[in-house]
Amino acid sequence: MKNLFLLIAILSVSLVSAQAFIGQNDNKFQVGANFQDNGSGINISYDYGIGENISIGLSSTYLLGVDDALKNNMIDDLNAGFDSRFDVRVRFNANLGNVINVDENFDIYPGLSLGLKNFGGHLGARYFFTSGFGIYTELNVPLAKYKTENLTAPETLHNQFTLNLGASFNI
Repeated sequence: MKNLFLLIAILSVSLVSAQAFIGQNDNKFQVGANFQDNGSGINISYDYGIGENISIGLSSTYLLGVDDALKNNMIDDLNAGFDSRFDVRVRFNANLGNVINVDENFDIYPGLSLGLKNFGGHLGARYFFTSGFGIYTELNVPLAKYKTENLTAPETLHNQFTLNLGASFNI
């Protein structure tokens, strides 16, 4: 029932004129939740359009909660400090919404990122309900970790598959 309601809401709102990515000089700000093994937190990102299908930006995540499972495995590293909970990345996106042409309100963007913890890739999607507000989701995966052997439990944070869900805004 909830899925049916969500589908009807999306279809009815899609009649509103909005565009997910307009190209050069486009500004997107996103804020949402970050989910990963042994922790969850908040993710913010900013993307700036530098071409018809290219954007660059920044993304940052801070883990608010670290699961008890991780704390129990961290015999010598009982507290995941700020440096383990925080990550910031520069990113490059290929915005393909107008290429796949599903809907002008929808954008899908694969990309690469270089952060404090690793070099990674992401696949994101945004859907705008109005010209200023939408939702987004991103899947992130590390492609090359800076440290690969003998990772402590806190070092595994941000060095794994993550999922971001939240709100997207045109600014």
